[in-house]
Amino acid sequence: MPIRLRKFIGAIALLTLVIVWALIAMALAQSALTNINGIIAGIYYAVVGLGWVLPAMPIVSWMSKPDKAKA
Repeated sequence: MPIRLRKFIGAIALLTLVIVWALIAMALAQSALTNINGIIAGIYYAVVGLGWVLPAMPIVSWMSKPDKAKA
């Protein structure tokens, strides 16, 4: 698969991941964080806000693989 196509597919996958991650994080925050301390809510938002990076790492590494050399 050419690198341009991998980057296009990866960009769409990353956008989808971030949108779905944000929607799930907001839904969990609305259901679970309604009556808790502000410090705990801040920690939740910091962890969830950075949490999408772990699932995104394999996508980015797949996108950046060089093309195979043609024989």
